[in-house]
Amino acid sequence: MANHLSAQKRARQTERRTARNRANTSSLRTQLRDLRETIAKGDKVAAEQSYRKTVSVLDKAIRKGTLHENTASRYKSRLNARVAALK
Repeated sequence: MANHLSAQKRARQTERRTARNRANTSSLRTQLRDLRETIAKGDKVAAEQSYRKTVSVLDKAIRKGTLHENTASRYKSRLNARVAALK
C-alpha cells in the first residue's frame, strides 16, 4: 500500500478509472456479442438495428479512450460486411 498522500490519491484514482474502463469495455463486448448472435440467426432487420446500436457504442468507446479509432473502424467495417451479406 502507498505511504505518501500523493501515492494514496493516485491509487484511489487508478481504482476508479479501472472500474470505469472495465465497465465501458464490458458493455462494448456485450453489444458486439449481441450483434454477432443476431447475425448468426440470420435476421437482417434485427441485425441492421443492432448494427446501428453497436456503431454508437463503438463511437462512445473511442470518445472514452477505451478503444483506438482504427480498431473501432475495423470492427465497423467487418461487421457491416457481415450484415450486408445477410439475405
